Amino acid sequence: MPSIRFNRNRVRLRLLLGIRARLALLAVILVAPLMLERARSLETARARQIAQASEEFSNLAKHSTDTQREVIMSVETVLKSAAYVRAGTAGIGRSCDLLRASLPLNLPWIRNVMIAGRDGRVQCATLNGFVGLDFSDRPYFIKAQQTRGFAFSDFRLAKRDQAPIMIAAYPVSAITGEPDAVVLASISLEWMSKVMGNLDNRPGISAVLVDSVGTVLAAASDEASYVGRSLDSVPLLSAIAETAMSSTKDEGAMSFVAADGARRAISFNRIADTGSRLIVSIDETRVTAAIDREIRTAYLQACFVCLFVLLGALIAAEKLIIQPINILAATAKRFGFGDWSARASTRLPSEFVPLAKAFNAMAAKLGQRERELLATNDRLTVMASVDVLSGLANRRGFQNRLDFEWMKAQQADGSLSLLMIDVDHFKLYNDTYGHPEGDACLSRLGATLSGIAMAAAGFAGRYGGEEFCLLLPNTEAGRALEIGELVRTEVAALTLPHATSSHQYVTVSVGVACAQPNPQIAVADLIEAADAALYAAKHRGRNNVVAHGIIEVIENGETMARAN
Repeated sequence: MPSIRFNRNRVRLRLLLGIRARLALLAVILVAPLMLERARSLETARARQIAQASEEFSNLAKHSTDTQREVIMSVETVLKSAAYVRAGTAGIGRSCDLLRASLPLNLPWIRNVMIAGRDGRVQCATLNGFVGLDFSDRPYFIKAQQTRGFAFSDFRLAKRDQAPIMIAAYPVSAITGEPDAVVLASISLEWMSKVMGNLDNRPGISAVLVDSVGTVLAAASDEASYVGRSLDSVPLLSAIAETAMSSTKDEGAMSFVAADGARRAISFNRIADTGSRLIVSIDETRVTAAIDREIRTAYLQACFVCLFVLLGALIAAEKLIIQPINILAATAKRFGFGDWSARASTRLPSEFVPLAKAFNAMAAKLGQRERELLATNDRLTVMASVDVLSGLANRRGFQNRLDFEWMKAQQADGSLSLLMIDVDHFKLYNDTYGHPEGDACLSRLGATLSGIAMAAAGFAGRYGGEEFCLLLPNTEAGRALEIGELVRTEVAALTLPHATSSHQYVTVSVGVACAQPNPQIAVADLIEAADAALYAAKHRGRNNVVAHGIIEVIENGETMARAN
């Protein structure tokens, strides 16, 4: 059983790995690497593009950070200048006049500059509406007094117009060394958002400036709605809020998968001397959307090219290989079934023409040999059916003819007569004259019967030894009896000497039988009837003609009928 299963699997494998499958596999092997190499090169270009985009936006983020730092430094410079003015001027009125006169007009991000006393109340301001405000409880005011350095507030809304601002504070004590006033400046965050304009309208890019507690201070114009919101509530950035705000590094980068399934890269930079951070988020999917489309197109092209190559290989295999093979196989099959005229067409692909010519040459030789064999076989068949001595059909040939005539008579509803003829005392003839003379006697009798058969449209044969038979199609019993008598008289007329016979010459006894073939009787019944009639003729003294069922004894020209 295992060997049978193995053979079946081997046959299935051969069918599976036929010419079509092999050509298709070859086509895929040739084409697929080229297309996959193109896709791989695009994948490499995609990775390179992501790296370049990350580097580009990192540089932009650093540039934005530097710009923000310059804004902070300009504020720091203004506050220090105001602190020096306050420290070197006696009287608050004089200090305020100098402050208003020295405020640069080219720094639009500074909305207001104030000088608050040691108690936190604003003594003077570039905008009079702020005089008298109390900053003593503000964390940045307290921090500036304690550290004697710059301090910045977190996100705030201006009381007058609710604009987003930050407050910067610088103590005069940093110059005098004694507790004194604190110079304050409100910074417009709208202007900081404008500074981030180089990140506007870039697909897949989000950039925000956040304070120390994670409130958005500034954003690009297309994300202005984020200003004032907590970083936790900003879409796509909430996942990294805690990590970005808790980092102690001045700059860093990370990547993560956002809630929408997109992979994002994050970089953040701290604004020097502040708790603020600039956070830039890159959506790799949107950044690489164009090249991703090219990659998908490349894979689709690879699939289509492979499909077309496969179809082309299959069509080429069908036209150039399979079809010629099938044509040759069909021609060989026709030839095998006996169509000796079958020849392979030479209008085939050039590779098959030599095979077709070789087949045609072989077919021509085999056809010639087959014709010769048929002719030889026909001759052998004739020789096998003819008795050489008498020149008549032998028993085999006679039996074949009898079967044929029986079937023919049965189909035509006709009659068929049979004469069984035996040479009287032929053994004594051989003993008296010798076998050569006996053969000569049989040869003379055969020629005589052949002539009678030709005249009567019958068929004569040698049934065996000295016994002959004569088949008479479409002949009734009466006519058959007459022909039987003709045979007897023609043989007697030969006057072949036979000294041991009572008649002194060679005579024959004839048994006649006639039948109308039908399914109820067989050929053997006719032979048996004729043989019985022959036996009766011999019993009547030989040289007689007897019909089965009626005995006709003809002697000296007189006919007598007797019941058998």
